[in-house]
Amino acid sequence: MQSLFSTIAGATVRWHDLPGVGIPVVFIHGLGCASSYEYPRIAAAPAFRGRRAILIDLPGSGYSDKPHNFTFTTTQQAAVVMEVLDTLDVKQLDLYGHSMGGSIAIEVAEQLGARLRTLAVSEPNFHAGGGMFSRHIAAQPETDFVASGFSALVEEERSAWKGCVQMTSPSAMWRGAKSLVDGISPSWMLRFLNLKCQRALIFGEHCLPDEDATAVVNAGIPLHVVPDAGHSMSWENPSALAAVLAQVFTRNDG
Repeated sequence: MQSLFSTIAGATVRWHDLPGVGIPVVFIHGLGCASSYEYPRIAAAPAFRGRRAILIDLPGSGYSDKPHNFTFTTTQQAAVVMEVLDTLDVKQLDLYGHSMGGSIAIEVAEQLGARLRTLAVSEPNFHAGGGMFSRHIAAQPETDFVASGFSALVEEERSAWKGCVQMTSPSAMWRGAKSLVDGISPSWMLRFLNLKCQRALIFGEHCLPDEDATAVVNAGIPLHVVPDAGHSMSWENPSALAAVLAQVFTRNDG
C-alpha cells in the first residue's frame, strides 16, 4: 500500500494504487467500511477493463491510522482525500463514492473542478438526518458507543461486513455517523445537482423506489440500478456493480 502523513488528520492515510490503463478511478468507502476491503474485486472485474484504480482507506478505517483528535466529518475526510490526490498529482480522474463515501465524494468533486471527469455515487446521504444505521449510532453518547455500543454492534453482525467494521475506530464511526445526522449547508443534494461534471446515481435494486432517486432522475441525471442487490452492493453483487461503473466511466472515453 502507499501512504501519506495527513497534516489534516494528524495521522497516516493509506491506499492501494492498482496499475492499469486510462485515467484513474478513485474509490471512497462508506461508514464502517474500507476501500481496501470492498473494491479490489470491483477493480479486478473483467468489465472494469483494466482501469487504474485508487482505493483510499479514510482515516479511522481499514489500514489507515485511527487518530483520536480528528473530527471525522465528511468535510474533513474530503480534505484528506484531496491531500492524497494532490500528492499523487492526479491531473484527471473519475470518482466513485458509496453511502457516506458518496457524500464525501460530492464535497471532493466541488474542489476538483475541471480535474474531475465523472462522479458516480451509490446511495449517498443527500440530506441531514442520516440513515437508520447512522441515526442509531449517533443517538448514543459517544462515550457509551465507544465503551460498549461498538463492540455490541460487531458482535451482532453476521454479514460479510463484519470483517471490515471491526477494523474501524469506534470514535471514527460515531463521529462519522454524527456528521451524517448533522448534515451540511447547502445539502449534499443541492451540491450534487449543481456540479458541472458528468454525474450518475447508482442504487441497489432492492432499495428502490426512493424519493431521492426520483428527484435526481427528474433533474436529468441518469440512474443506474445494480440488480439483485441492496445497499451493500459491492459484496452483494460485485460483478454487476463493476459493470455499472464501467458503463458510467467509459461513456466519455475516446
